Amino acid sequence: MSIDPVYGLGLSAFLFSMGLLVIIIKRNAIFVLIGIELILNAANLNFVVFSSADPANTGQLFGVFSVVLAAAEAAIALAILLNIFKFYKSTDLHQLNRLKY
Repeated sequence: MSIDPVYGLGLSAFLFSMGLLVIIIKRNAIFVLIGIELILNAANLNFVVFSSADPANTGQLFGVFSVVLAAAEAAIALAILLNIFKFYKSTDLHQLNRLKY
């Protein structure tokens, strides 16, 4: 049983648009990171949907690689965010207008 790729691509487009909407609307850095993760998940879903037509399943391999990169990105971004919060006492992106002390 196979699912029509149009449904997967529609879900991927929905995830991408929701991630982009979160990045544009929200001012909190944590929500922006969540939006970036949604966009990465949409790309992973595209890889998996398109790999259904590939006999070598390279799209699934790229999806796993992308998940590993997303986990590393999230860990580094949260570490940077903790240091920003320690210095500025806020995670609001519009308040972070100074780069030096």
